[in-house]
Amino acid sequence: MMDELTLIQRIVVWILPVIFAITGHEVAHGWVAKKLGDTTASDQGRLTLNPLKHIDILGTLIIPGLLLLTFTGFVFGWAKPVPVDPRAFKKPRQAMAIVALAGPLSNLLMAAAWALLARIGVTLEIEYISFPLIYSGVAGISINLVLALINLLPIPPLDGSRILSGLLPDYWAWQYNRLERFGFIFLLILLATNALQYILAYPMYYVQQWFFSLAGM
Repeated sequence: MMDELTLIQRIVVWILPVIFAITGHEVAHGWVAKKLGDTTASDQGRLTLNPLKHIDILGTLIIPGLLLLTFTGFVFGWAKPVPVDPRAFKKPRQAMAIVALAGPLSNLLMAAAWALLARIGVTLEIEYISFPLIYSGVAGISINLVLALINLLPIPPLDGSRILSGLLPDYWAWQYNRLERFGFIFLLILLATNALQYILAYPMYYVQQWFFSLAGM
């Protein structure tokens, strides 16, 4: 349904969902880390939804902007990671797994919130109010599901790799974590070859349909 929008309209519709999805994801990591005993993110003022504290020029602005400009229909990005000190935890690997899981879970919760906002738009009969709510809701659902699914991939240093590392025996976790230096390169290859879209296509479709039904669409 975004195809009917102009470029300016797309930017207006996507900008808030993208910023909140990315910054909320990072705040969730820091908030859970604090609950588990690490106050590093809190001490550095990173437990805030103020996007200026989290913006990464490449991941928050350039990459999402280019994806919008090229009309790929696929938008994602990232913020500056919140600092987490594993030494503050009694069981570092298990705690890091829980901290990592908080990011994707926060995106699912935000997707639900955007779905409810879109549902309000669906029930209203005032076009100039309902349309912005519906379009923003669809964008919010989409970006949050993309971030949740991408981050659940077991590719270091994505959240999924932290979760898997927390479940593996010590030796295999150590061996697995050594792949982190290659993880970003591998992710870029998946993105450049469109393989990432193929990997996410089916889970994205089915999960997105559930949230769209929640939105009454």
